[in-house]
Amino acid sequence: MTNSTSRNIHQGRNIKRFREMLGIKQDSLAHEMGEEWSQKKISLLEQKDTIEEDILQQVSEILHIPLEAIQNFDEEQAVNIISNTFHANDSATGFIYNNYPTFHPVDKLIQLHEEKIALYERMLMEKDEMMSRLERLINNK
Repeated sequence: MTNSTSRNIHQGRNIKRFREMLGIKQDSLAHEMGEEWSQKKISLLEQKDTIEEDILQQVSEILHIPLEAIQNFDEEQAVNIISNTFHANDSATGFIYNNYPTFHPVDKLIQLHEEKIALYERMLMEKDEMMSRLERLINNK
């Protein structure tokens, strides 16, 4: 097992984060883990700092997450990387984080309104076609 305690890695919390990102409930994970597992046992597992290698392996296979991701994911380090990336002005790559949209919000609103009108008109045409089909069916009887 990796030395997770020296880097403040909480493996249980990592399982919880990955599970939630995947939209998997604790009871569903418990079901996949086997008969001896319950929602409460998963909850307790997610509170543990370090977890046995065989259990980590089983969870990683169920979640389709690499074992190393659960063992080594450090939230603080990830936040620092993301923070540094978005606040960097790296002249070598020309990457500049821009807080301003490249589109005009009013133009986008107008575009959405026009799409809505076009959809409404298509729906009216389909309704008219359906009405004429129904009238033909009624007249043929």
